[in-house]
Amino acid sequence: MIRVMKMMVVAVVTVAAVPQVAGAQVLGSDAAACTNGGGPAILARIEGLKDRKGNLKLELYPANEEDFLQDDGVLVRAGKTFRRVQVPTPAGGGPIAMCIRVPHPGRYALLFTHDRDGKNKFNFWSDGAGFPANTKLGRRKPPLASALIDVPNGVAMTTIRAQYLRGLGGFGPVD
Repeated sequence: MIRVMKMMVVAVVTVAAVPQVAGAQVLGSDAAACTNGGGPAILARIEGLKDRKGNLKLELYPANEEDFLQDDGVLVRAGKTFRRVQVPTPAGGGPIAMCIRVPHPGRYALLFTHDRDGKNKFNFWSDGAGFPANTKLGRRKPPLASALIDVPNGVAMTTIRAQYLRGLGGFGPVD
């Protein structure tokens, strides 16, 4: 219980009238929801990319165990929350800023993936992933608590550190 509480505290976000990520253009089809102080939305600062190949994705899920990481088609058919923002990985270095709208203020689960081969299917051996709590992912389905984020009327800001397979120990940051 204490471990879950610690993860939830790590995932606490800050709110700003006009959020910015230093030196980074806000990417994604929902960028206007973050750059104009609109919302409700999540502005994710993505750090630690292994390289600049493929595509970057943010996916929004309901904040419950049953629906967390469920197939998007199943969620959409059931009328449940699901949203995806996907962009080609930009050239250059440094952090990436991505924005994703949410339907209304509340608690959600957020997943970031780096689809390095561009096949639009997670490849355990090469692709990267991350969540707002930035806890080590290991080799199995991550706990819901690592993905939770509370979104107010405005824009919630979070930093997600990308993790990639690092041998038998599972996923971890590149550096």
